[in-house]
Parts: sequence; structure tokens; C-alpha cells
Amino acid sequence: MSSGSRSASRGGANPEWSKKENKLFEDALAYYGEGTPDRWLKVSRAMGGTKTADEVRRHYEILDSDIKLIDSGRVPFPKYNTQGQGTWN
Repeated sequence: MSSGSRSASRGGANPEWSKKENKLFEDALAYYGEGTPDRWLKVSRAMGGTKTADEVRRHYEILDSDIKLIDSGRVPFPKYNTQGQGTWN
């Protein structure tokens, strides 16, 4: 999702979120649910510190906003080709 590119990385050298960072982010969010004290710091640490707690929080806010727009019907749900999975023709 390109929305993550709106956040800045530590030092500003790489504002993009890699697939690995997004996966670590998702796993850490699942582990550290809402209401967890210092949630964003813990998620950042679980990601290996590649993003700051503020960057993690902002990434979450952007994704949450995107989901709310899709759910409200103001943005169409992306259409994915589910046929031929595993074939990249």
C-alpha cells in the first residue's frame, strides 16, 4: 500500500516501508493490541527499531483512515484478480 510512503523513516533516508517492515508491523499490531501501554514504542522495538514510535503510530493512522474511507463507500474497494493465484501472467 503506498499510503505508508507518507511517513518518514529515521533520518529521512528511506520513507518507504518495505514488505518485511509491513509484515513485522502487522505481526506486532496483532501482538500489542489496543490499550497496550506504550503500544507504538513496543511495535517499533518489535520491528527492530527501523521506524520510530511516531512513525509507527502515523503509519497506523494512515492505514486506519484508508480502511475507514473504503468501509464508508467513499473509496471503492480494490478489485483483486483471485483467479489463477500463483500465476503472474
